[in-house]
Amino acid sequence: MSKVHENIIHDLRKGTKLAQETLYKAYSAEFLSLSRRYVKNTADAEDVFIAAFYKILTKINSYTGKGNFEGWMKRIVVNESLMYLRKNNNFIMTLETSHHNIKHEVHYGSDIDYKNLLKLLDLLPTGYRTVFNLYVIEGYKHREIAEQLGISINTSKSQLILAKKRMREILKKKHIYNIA
Repeated sequence: MSKVHENIIHDLRKGTKLAQETLYKAYSAEFLSLSRRYVKNTADAEDVFIAAFYKILTKINSYTGKGNFEGWMKRIVVNESLMYLRKNNNFIMTLETSHHNIKHEVHYGSDIDYKNLLKLLDLLPTGYRTVFNLYVIEGYKHREIAEQLGISINTSKSQLILAKKRMREILKKKHIYNIA
């Protein structure tokens, strides 16, 4: 475990306030940032984060010890973010009828810092942003995204293609980064 020692998990299961505070201090910034990537409005992202953190604390006994604890917590934050999006956006995927022939890719790496990536993601429709986050940043496969969002695998793939296309257009328009 990276930030959490097994003793803290044991203490969390007992409801120890110090363990809860330790966990909060270790992960609050990271998990708020994670929820913010999905939810545009900062206040709403904070609400999602608080709901996710509460769920982590109240569902700690469902963590079996198999797999990474941090990964288990991140999945809760992502799921809470997706539930928020479904509830508040009817999670309608944006579809465009243009031909999806992408010849160039935007290179996402150390060139774009997190703050600029977040600004760029904020300019995308909910469907694009969500699939981009799940696939590129979280590492989900299209099959997993389709199951999570209740969409087809092809819709997931097209949303990713369209997200990259839109990001590339925005970056070119703003002349922010070099594009291959």
